[in-house]
Amino acid sequence: MLIQIYGSGCANCKKLAENAETAAKELGVEYVIEKVTDLNKIVSMGIMMTPALAIDGEVKSAGRALSVKEIKKLLA
Repeated sequence: MLIQIYGSGCANCKKLAENAETAAKELGVEYVIEKVTDLNKIVSMGIMMTPALAIDGEVKSAGRALSVKEIKKLLA
């Protein structure tokens, strides 16, 4: 499973990455986390607000850092 975090590397982006990693570990899924900071790539995905979370190339959330519980629902 590919988990992508889109953003500039701000505090909310880091929190989203931490929460995504925790959620994946707790669910026991195999995953790779990729942090995307390139503005052109972010915009090309249709993301207008960061941080954003994509799972296997599909944007699931944008504009806020989801909680571990919320991310678990998306990964399950």
